[in-house]
Amino acid sequence: MMALKNYYKVLVVLFVVACQREKKEDFFIIQGEAQGSTYSIKYIATEELVSKKDIDSLLTEFDNSLSTYKPSSSISKINNGDTTVVVNDWFVDTYKASQKIYEETNGLFDPTIGVLVNAYGFGPNHQHKNLSQKQIDSLLQYVGFSKVRINENKTIHKDFTQTYFDFNAIAQGYSVDVVVNFLKSKGIQNGIVEIGGELFALGKNTIQNKNWVIGIDDPLQSPEEERKLIASIKLENLGMATSGNYRKVIVDSITGEKFVHTINPKTGKPQKGSVLSTTILASTCVMADGYATAFMVMNLEEGKAFLKEHPELYVMIMYVDENNELQQLQTENFKRLIN
Repeated sequence: MMALKNYYKVLVVLFVVACQREKKEDFFIIQGEAQGSTYSIKYIATEELVSKKDIDSLLTEFDNSLSTYKPSSSISKINNGDTTVVVNDWFVDTYKASQKIYEETNGLFDPTIGVLVNAYGFGPNHQHKNLSQKQIDSLLQYVGFSKVRINENKTIHKDFTQTYFDFNAIAQGYSVDVVVNFLKSKGIQNGIVEIGGELFALGKNTIQNKNWVIGIDDPLQSPEEERKLIASIKLENLGMATSGNYRKVIVDSITGEKFVHTINPKTGKPQKGSVLSTTILASTCVMADGYATAFMVMNLEEGKAFLKEHPELYVMIMYVDENNELQQLQTENFKRLIN
């Protein structure tokens, strides 16, 4: 009788092992719309662990905190003068990441530039217009990350009620990190999350036994052209963000010179620059996003100097030289990732 019991136990064990072997890893893909753009998530698992409903709900909650395009969001209420709003951890994390880059760039990255962004018509109202020097000077007094702070009770203090937070240059990158952390909480170790062009490569493509491979667009291609890549890179546990006026490069009708305009938070004016786009890879997407924006305000020499102080960043800068020819500046660690 004892031998028979052991025989059945062996059968049960073999059955369980066989069932486990039948479960193979597969790709699970979720796509949708968010933040005025689209998102795409691909993760590897033996079964569906995260649904589209989960992601949509998470991103809606994120917008309720940080979207300036949503009148009922926490940031919109704060911008409209509500001093009673208690911000959540997502707001605090975005604020702290912004403050870090603000200090490192000596104010060239500044999320309180929102009052100028709106005045130029690049905000929610989309009414583009030019500003006089007098108008710029009157608005600059409300710009400056040193003029705001988070109180102990997680409400926001602004020295001027007119100061307007605009985290759009960094929040999308952070939303990628939020989704990545959500995937991790569900036991997912390998996947890729992309929201509006910013992305994070989690682990590896274990099904094909390789790193995730990402393409980088040519910033000079027109919207009508078929997508053209200037590079493809291999990523593992890195966030990637590209900043630049993709497909919005200005060409002087007389000289043919190519350049972009970026608002400088220190001068309040659109800054003409030779840097057309910057792709940054960092340990988190929020930092990649913020640094990518900061590099668009710096001139090329300032960018080179900044890179010497931040060897942890993987960077590719697209710029035009004195002959109006497109050039690339790549850090050595970035070159090693090229596929």
